[in-house]
Amino acid sequence: MTFASPGPRVLLRRLREVMAEQEPAQQKLDRIVQLIAANMVAEVCSLYVLVDDETLELFASEGLNPQAVHRVRLAVGEGLVGVIAATAEPLNLPQAQKHPAFHYLPETGEEIYQSFLGVPVLRGGTVSGVLVVQNRQRRRYSEEEREALEIIAMVLAEFLASPEVLSLREALGAGRLRSHHLRGEGLHPGIAIGEAVLHESRIPIRRFEASDPLAERDRLHEALGRLRAELERLRRHPGLAGSGHDAILETMSMFAADAGWIRRMEDFIRLGLTAEAAVARVQSDNRARMLRQSDPYLRARLHDLDDLSWRLLRILARGNGASAPEAARKPLPEGAILFARSMGPAELLEYDHRRLAGLVLEEGARLAHVTLVARALGLPLVAGVEGATDFVESGDTVIIDGRSGEVHIRPEADLLESWRNRLALRDDVRRRFVRLKDAPAVSKDGVRFELFINAGLPADLEHLDTLGADGIGLFRTEMDFLMRRRLPRRGEQEALYRAVLKTAGERPVLFRTLDIGADKVPLFMSNAREPNPAMGWRAIRIGLDRPGLLKLQFRALLAAAAGRTLSVMFPMVADIGEFKAARAMLNEQMRLFERLRRPLPDKLRVGVMLEVPALLWQLPALLQEADFVSIGTNDLMQFVFAADRANPRTARRYDPLHPAMLRLLRDVAAAGAARKGVPVSVCGDMAGDPLEAMVLAGLGFTRLSMPPAGIGPVKAMIRSLDVGRLRSELHQWLAEPSAACSVREPAARFARAHGIDMLRL
Repeated sequence: MTFASPGPRVLLRRLREVMAEQEPAQQKLDRIVQLIAANMVAEVCSLYVLVDDETLELFASEGLNPQAVHRVRLAVGEGLVGVIAATAEPLNLPQAQKHPAFHYLPETGEEIYQSFLGVPVLRGGTVSGVLVVQNRQRRRYSEEEREALEIIAMVLAEFLASPEVLSLREALGAGRLRSHHLRGEGLHPGIAIGEAVLHESRIPIRRFEASDPLAERDRLHEALGRLRAELERLRRHPGLAGSGHDAILETMSMFAADAGWIRRMEDFIRLGLTAEAAVARVQSDNRARMLRQSDPYLRARLHDLDDLSWRLLRILARGNGASAPEAARKPLPEGAILFARSMGPAELLEYDHRRLAGLVLEEGARLAHVTLVARALGLPLVAGVEGATDFVESGDTVIIDGRSGEVHIRPEADLLESWRNRLALRDDVRRRFVRLKDAPAVSKDGVRFELFINAGLPADLEHLDTLGADGIGLFRTEMDFLMRRRLPRRGEQEALYRAVLKTAGERPVLFRTLDIGADKVPLFMSNAREPNPAMGWRAIRIGLDRPGLLKLQFRALLAAAAGRTLSVMFPMVADIGEFKAARAMLNEQMRLFERLRRPLPDKLRVGVMLEVPALLWQLPALLQEADFVSIGTNDLMQFVFAADRANPRTARRYDPLHPAMLRLLRDVAAAGAARKGVPVSVCGDMAGDPLEAMVLAGLGFTRLSMPPAGIGPVKAMIRSLDVGRLRSELHQWLAEPSAACSVREPAARFARAHGIDMLRL
């Protein structure tokens, strides 16, 4: 392989020297365009910078009228420069004036120049400016010249993002980096205004020019070999077997051997770039194409190549003695809003949650593990935000709304002020809820309600006292298992359960046994591929088939609850025989403790999560066997409507206030009322929404367990509600033919008409 002359490498080195000198930013920009013009034998070199969402400004020029600098402005899409900014594609024209987009600007004096070569200045796949060279003579620039100008533009992109150029822009009143309004799915409510922090910060390229291209090519191929080995190790990890991730990693391994991708990186090395700079250059091109691509298959392929580029850059950085960005994480600023493509629950827990104000994910689903952790930490969460990490820089001011799914990056001043006002109002509402902490959850007509929180992490326990909850209606014991790379020992489980009970004091705690399987597979556990894992081998089915796992948990629970009441419930029960078998296993462990003279709970209560529709037709027998029943509305509804809540395409295909669901719940409430001494509660998101909880109250439910954020709003709603009046109207709504889709509208009208408090955080 032959390599280009050292001209581009010399220019890159001289550009870096200019950027490193101690002189004003404008002087540096002027010297940079002079250097580029001289090196490329161009009569004109001009740099246009994107100064706001839709405007490009001439920031420096060699050859054009000097008076035009900082005076000439073009809209994105206007003229040849505007077209390059809009498309992120270069233009190479022998006769620029004949192009239909040519726009004559008399103040520049460019009418005498015929040939035109312009390239986008790309950083992270987004356009930050346009670099242009021009000549009087009509000619088409060579491919080598275009590639050289693109390499120079890459170096310029880093300089334009530097503090000194940003200060120059501010001094000129030239605006700031573009603002962006993105939208995803709100997975945990709340508004946050703070400073963006990238979970995986961009790896800075310290050296662009290669002194030895052959050595750089060898470094690239060595890193590619390590990348493929890393992917193969991940693919063979026992915790990923059959999970679907192994197939994804296999596809990525194929992409890592993609000849076209590798050849493009080699080409840039041949032109004088280091291995890191070549990877970053190709990655930037791929991102720009990805952001413009509408075809979902091509977008997915480009996303995979982008992910591979990140991995490859990290491997190259480690080879240079740099540590991976995760290991060198700086202390968080106060009110940090974390941005990530995706992340696991353990990664989120590594951060100081006291300084975190919110979380934005490009991927993620309502039932993902990281979602559960974010909710436990009380973080506003928006997921499914395409391109979020491409548009944001660490340190940017951002606004997120965890209810609507809105994300504002670098918002305009008036928009920022408007959201700050909304946040102040929300703080007022929160303070109002705090004042209700010690007030009883009693309706206007005297009906007493019990409000519990759903928990799964030690951080959740803080909410018991701060919110005035009546107890923990669901403690997800699997969360501790999902955080670990090995099976928690009995002593470790016991310590956690004892700490939960100690914090709860006299308040009840309902421990749900392991609900693993489906999308919740611990790293230490392999899971065979299943066509429909949500309805496959999970929860109590795993416990009964692998009794050692369940017995270990029973022993930890019994030991932790010695001398007090222990309440245990089984998830995903489809047949009353499963409930009896699990309870028999628990009783067996009780007898073992008795034989060993180990301390036992004073009282044992055994219940069931009603999530599988088949159990509805076994209610009379179930209510004779169980000490309590908790309706898990999240799973029950998705099974009733055959709609996966974690799938964005089906998550909104049903309404919790659909008459079919409400009639089902009404029948369960009636059956529970008829069986005295067996409380029936509702557990899930439905219980934490004021309007939906109001309807549940109308159906006869007085025990509700919900995400912590729902306690204040639901208590305020209850204290303003006349339950008796609601029950009579709800009966009519469910009887009306017009209620075929939802009773949401009549319920909302009832709330407005009767002044029921529907404030939410």
